[in-house]
Amino acid sequence: MATAGKAVGFVTVAGALLNQWISAVGDLAIFAGDTCLWMIRRRPSRGVLLANAYFVGVRSVPVVAITGMFIGMVLAVQSYRDFNRMGLASRLGAIINISVVRELGPVLAATMIAGRVGSAMAAELGTMRITEQIEALVCLGANPLHYLVVPRLLACVFLTPLLTVIADIMGIWGGAFICLHVFQVEPHFYWLHSQEYVRMWDICNGLGKSMFFGAAIALISCHRGLHCKPGAEGVGRAATNAFVLSFIAILALDFVLAMLSNNLSTFFWPTKARKLI
Repeated sequence: MATAGKAVGFVTVAGALLNQWISAVGDLAIFAGDTCLWMIRRRPSRGVLLANAYFVGVRSVPVVAITGMFIGMVLAVQSYRDFNRMGLASRLGAIINISVVRELGPVLAATMIAGRVGSAMAAELGTMRITEQIEALVCLGANPLHYLVVPRLLACVFLTPLLTVIADIMGIWGGAFICLHVFQVEPHFYWLHSQEYVRMWDICNGLGKSMFFGAAIALISCHRGLHCKPGAEGVGRAATNAFVLSFIAILALDFVLAMLSNNLSTFFWPTKARKLI
């Protein structure tokens, strides 16, 4: 009887958690759908859009650039010994640059944006919620989704790829600096193999993924902020949840989009396989 009671209790708790998770995902999906409808129905004010673009894009450049540079440098340091032992030191450029362009650049740039921008969005909208500024907007005839969420969504969708470009450039430069000036790799072959290995498909793939990452960050952060619980603890929890959920969404989207990208690449270029050696 005791074992049966524990089993029933476990099933009850698991069912409640699953129901809560499905409800949260459904609520977020409805929120995203309503936001997209408002984005199509009426474009946001230019002043509000530019203010959010400045906050998301310009003020994120330093942290994204520094992160990208050190990622490239770390990849070079970690990879050089093994590649040099195999006589493939000149191929380091191909490995470093493809890693930065396809995966590390988009993912880490989005992670920095989630930490700097997403948390701030959730905290700002959460503060507006608990101080009843959202209700004041409704009384003035402004829709919160159109006035608050749509500009942030557009800014994240269009500026995350540009920040990813900065992260890619700084990562490539950081890896090249360590390989060419510290480990004395031959520059001609370093860049030659990079050019042969990195294709335009890889660059477009990374930039395309970053648009989805930006959309996920904006929607999750705004949703958490607008559904903030009362009090300072509620605002802090909303900001924390916004970053954690955005990071999980980035990793999940990266996996799904990577699988889709590999299938599309195999479908369109079935005979073109990369060869490192």
